[in-house]
Amino acid sequence: MDKRDGMNYAPLGVKKQRVVEQGEFIFAVTAMDHGHIYGMAGALTDAGGVCKYVYDPDPDKVSAFLKHHPEAKPVNSLDMILEDKSIHMVAAAGVPNTRGPLGIRVMEAGKDYFVDKTPFTKMEQLDEARGACARTGKKYMVYYGERLHCECAIYAGQLIEAGAIGRVIQVIGMGPHRLNAKSRPGWFFNMEEYGGILCDIGSHQIEQFLFYAKAADAKVLHSKAGNYNHPKYPELEDFGDAALLADNGATNYFRVDWFTPEAQPTWGDGRLFILGAKGTIELRKYMNPSIDDDGGHVYICNDEINSYINVSGKVGCPFFGELILDCLNRTENAMTQEHAFKAAELCLKAQAQAIRVG
Repeated sequence: MDKRDGMNYAPLGVKKQRVVEQGEFIFAVTAMDHGHIYGMAGALTDAGGVCKYVYDPDPDKVSAFLKHHPEAKPVNSLDMILEDKSIHMVAAAGVPNTRGPLGIRVMEAGKDYFVDKTPFTKMEQLDEARGACARTGKKYMVYYGERLHCECAIYAGQLIEAGAIGRVIQVIGMGPHRLNAKSRPGWFFNMEEYGGILCDIGSHQIEQFLFYAKAADAKVLHSKAGNYNHPKYPELEDFGDAALLADNGATNYFRVDWFTPEAQPTWGDGRLFILGAKGTIELRKYMNPSIDDDGGHVYICNDEINSYINVSGKVGCPFFGELILDCLNRTENAMTQEHAFKAAELCLKAQAQAIRVG
């Protein structure tokens, strides 16, 4: 794993938490256009899942995946995966505008679907997926990795649940990313295919706001997006921000961009600031500038404590095990379907109403 390369970033050293015995949960991988598929497959495997098949029309992608998952069997078509009744779930990280249609095909084949963010690029795709979930009873789960696959983000949720900072009033998120333009595929610069910066990496920010604020819905008050410094790629949005108001009164501001400087040792200095009625939490997810090139940094202050905690390797990422058990037991403990869809809906709305800047 190259910490400077966000497209292929997969957390290492995360505490493993197996929830099933070998062979109890079988999944397959397809559509490997984004490197997040490695984090998704690795986390499912760490939780006890077994990757039975892998399919992608690009043999180089399959060969690269097999170096990490030699237990997987390469197959010649998606149909071979969909027709195998032993497969519980299909994990995919295709080109963003293809993720929705693929998910419907997977669910209609009787399997749960686990897809990289952003799960949709158009509202029509979300509407179709909602209908397919209701019709098939299958799951359309989303890899919102900046919360689900980040130990300090997990720990912040545990602190909030324990009442450490009281009611959450505001969440401020910053999600800078390194562009690495030369290594990006063509679809990355095509608006029709990637959906826009608020739709794409903004989805992380909106999902974590809803989660930490314990909000069921929110309104996008204001959003902006534009291209400030990349004229070579006219359809790329290198900056975006938005402000939201939740149905329970909590507020949110987030900024996402492609301006991580070259001297920075990681792909992005992701930060989160959570204001509660009784205290504050700050997360430095992937680095502590000029001090520590690794992540997991949590700062908490309330009326009784003022503490710094490094949680790397100590907390784990229970979402993946919970998701496996949800699929087997038809429960919703990892994430409700409505939460996954609501985050997607709001990022689509933020993108659609964004004021052009830059």
